[in-house]
Amino acid sequence: MKKNLTLLIIIVFTLLSCEKANLNIDAPTCIKNKIENIINNEISNPPTQVWKWETDETIYYYITSNCCDQYNYLYNEQCELICAPDGGIIGTGDGNCPIFTSDIVKTLIWEDRRN
Repeated sequence: MKKNLTLLIIIVFTLLSCEKANLNIDAPTCIKNKIENIINNEISNPPTQVWKWETDETIYYYITSNCCDQYNYLYNEQCELICAPDGGIIGTGDGNCPIFTSDIVKTLIWEDRRN
């Protein structure tokens, strides 16, 4: 009985210690899950941003990386990695992005504002 109570207390404290963000944003669940993972890790410098890109009748999500010489990644609505449009050692990404034929409308949908 004492072991069960101890286990229950540990489980409750573990669940309560996981920070949950109020992600009232227009994004698929898989992108919200990526944001939750960011929140549950150390604060990055610069703070992580998530952008919604709309172009060619398609929606993408661009997530910045935490600092220098790292790729910033672009995902589709199913959270499949499309490419790294920029970042890396020379800052030009991985060279695997599609060629967009129309303007890209970029909207910041989330930024890590923890101090």
